[in-house]
Amino acid sequence: MDVRRLRILRELADRGSVAAVAAALSFTPSAISQQLRTLEAESGLTLTEPHGRGIRLTEAGQELAGHADQVLAALAGAEAAARRYRSEPHGVVRVAMFQSAARLLLPGLLHRVAALPQIEARFTDMDMVPPEVPGLAADYCLVVAHRDEHAPPFPTDRWQVVFLLREPLDVVLPRGHPLARRRRLSLQDLADEPWISTQEGFPADDVLRSVALRTGTAPQVVQRINDFGVTEELVAGGHGIALLPRYSTDNRRGRRLARRPLAGVRAARNIEVVARRSTLARPAVRAVLDALRAEADAVIEHL
Repeated sequence: MDVRRLRILRELADRGSVAAVAAALSFTPSAISQQLRTLEAESGLTLTEPHGRGIRLTEAGQELAGHADQVLAALAGAEAAARRYRSEPHGVVRVAMFQSAARLLLPGLLHRVAALPQIEARFTDMDMVPPEVPGLAADYCLVVAHRDEHAPPFPTDRWQVVFLLREPLDVVLPRGHPLARRRRLSLQDLADEPWISTQEGFPADDVLRSVALRTGTAPQVVQRINDFGVTEELVAGGHGIALLPRYSTDNRRGRRLARRPLAGVRAARNIEVVARRSTLARPAVRAVLDALRAEADAVIEHL
């Protein structure tokens, strides 16, 4: 049964005449009568009967009008919920983050999201290479991704890319390493050193390879570890050196690791949020994105 016709039936129950219903709904009386006859055909019931110079509801019409009122009340509730959903931050927001971004941003971000009581944010840390990011945006509302700043940008034809921060990559050495006495290092200085890098295709390895190509060096990679926390432990234990992100590396203020910038090159990764444009139409998703941007700004401000 058509909801519009049920609305007419309810109005007839409340207003008592076809003329009053027509005036209230801005229809002609003949149009209202036609809609009532169509509703009777749809329901297989006689809903009205002659009464004086007009009509009134039959017993079946009165009962159906009561159900119509329940249907229309439920529909109004659904429409109100949809309006709230479109205009107020509300609901579940799923966010994928690569691990070192989670280490850098997630503790403060959780405090910010806690101030949004109608939002349930679910965070997942995962390894990701740039080609996988658009696919992840199909499974998650927001994807916090990273790429070599010299690498091709993420596609923007169907996705929106929001820049969070640029994180330089520094050479990290054991604290007692002879080269730790220098303020800056070049890849030529480190040509004979054993390197601990990530798996191929991940941004830190992309940066190392692109810097090597620009300087004509060939770093000797002895281990490939994606977990930067493990890499930190290996470097601290004297098992090699690494190129690690400046802000998310725990060097214990120089007590465990020596961190030195590379001389003569710009080595960095961009941390960005990738999301489907349609997903960002949700107020809850935009609210979490705003919290991410605020936390990234705060991290930079307090460095």
